[in-house]
Amino acid sequence: MGSPPAFWQLASNRSQTGFHNRCIMAGRHQLAILHEDSDVVAIDKPAGLAAIPGRGEPDSVLERLAAQLNLPCSGTQDPRLRVVHRLDKDTSGVMLFATHLAAQRHLSHQFQNNTVQKEYLALVAGRPQQTEGEIDAPIGPHPTSPRRMAVLKHGGRPARTLWKVERAFREFTLLRVFPKTGKTHQIRVHLAHIGLPLAIDPIYNPGNGAIFLSQFKRGYRVKHDVDERALIERLTLHAERLRFVDPTGHPREMIAALPKDLRAALNMLGKYAM
Repeated sequence: MGSPPAFWQLASNRSQTGFHNRCIMAGRHQLAILHEDSDVVAIDKPAGLAAIPGRGEPDSVLERLAAQLNLPCSGTQDPRLRVVHRLDKDTSGVMLFATHLAAQRHLSHQFQNNTVQKEYLALVAGRPQQTEGEIDAPIGPHPTSPRRMAVLKHGGRPARTLWKVERAFREFTLLRVFPKTGKTHQIRVHLAHIGLPLAIDPIYNPGNGAIFLSQFKRGYRVKHDVDERALIERLTLHAERLRFVDPTGHPREMIAALPKDLRAALNMLGKYAM
């Protein structure tokens, strides 16, 4: 199911013959590519960058990666960069793209049928009583808040999430999370539903916009003339692993290492908050 032999030449020819659109011209900081072949590109998405173009978004993973690979990201002719799934803007980690329609359909079918194996790391507020658990609760749009999703007694779509404790701290816990379905905000909604919201989540845990060393290091004093720098101040969720079958029939596993901000916060928690 690979692309035609002229895969890269076609993309090059397009740019040379005037294929100028927002995709090709949007290059900024380069994205870390975890895997690349003629069917699939896997990247390590940074937090703070929208997955796809949207209202009020000056940049996106789709546009930036298309520029980086010298491929279009709109139109119908292949090869072009095609979206397979999404991550929330402030979530980091593994994200897949296809480079032609057949690959996009192949990968999207696996996501739609929940055969892709996904693992996330989530730093949550609080400590669970058990070391692992399962959340089986339907999710749908919040009845009064357009930005939110919610667990619903009636009208929600089936959603299932498994979790286990990876490491426990005094006031926080690092969970390894296995979403078995792929609903919008599923991990965030499900963990908040059981009283373990993400440590930082402006929608489902408002009021906790950052984690500071002074919150948990005993005896720590902030200098009066210096603002304390946050250890992390974005959604504490990282898409660490994806396992899927590529268009040639081979099983693949993509892994994105913890980003610097989340790694630093966990290091400090391990040192001062056990």
